[in-house]
Amino acid sequence: MIKSIYFIKRKPGMDVEAFQKYWITIHAAIVRKVPELRRYVQCHTLLSGYRKGQPIYDGVAELWFDDLETMRRVAETPESNAARADDYAFIDMPMPFVLTREHVQKDGSTDPSMVKLVEFIFRKPGMEVERFQDYWRTVHGPIAAKIPQMRRYVQSPVLLSAYRDGRQPVCDGVAEVWFDSTDAMRASEKTAEYAATRADEPNFVEAGFKFIITKEHTIIG
Repeated sequence: MIKSIYFIKRKPGMDVEAFQKYWITIHAAIVRKVPELRRYVQCHTLLSGYRKGQPIYDGVAELWFDDLETMRRVAETPESNAARADDYAFIDMPMPFVLTREHVQKDGSTDPSMVKLVEFIFRKPGMEVERFQDYWRTVHGPIAAKIPQMRRYVQSPVLLSAYRDGRQPVCDGVAEVWFDSTDAMRASEKTAEYAATRADEPNFVEAGFKFIITKEHTIIG
């Protein structure tokens, strides 16, 4: 399946809690009507993420379709047009996004009580995209998946078509990791497996991760 990931900032001047309520109630009800949408997930940045300033994003939205052809066809429907029109009610537009296919590195179960770390991945300067994706999937993924506190770990590299004609997507991929709690996430940083993961990062990614810590809300699926 194809997964589109939207990087969301709330409309300027809008309160965070009002933004989250609108997104999960009014906007979610509109998106539910989009035909052939297989799965739809909202990831809301934790309110604690605002204590030291504004996070890079207020959340991400993930939408799954069977394939690109279906996604493009559905984008022309009245239901999709209504969802796009409603974006302007609560989102700072334009809204960047990437198209991806998932690679599950650790296939654990999740539940709504967990926290979800969403990392925005940028490849090492000068590294070819295909080499970056292969290294991330086959070398780094298995290293990171050994971190014991991780419950589930999914990599979503951007489709190669996003790089045609010298284009550069908003990021090269998105990593998503589920933990039982923020305490469990912090505990993972004290493990040897975490140290090995961090030590491998300079081999394929740009220094300085951008991330948000979220709660996942499944709307469809």
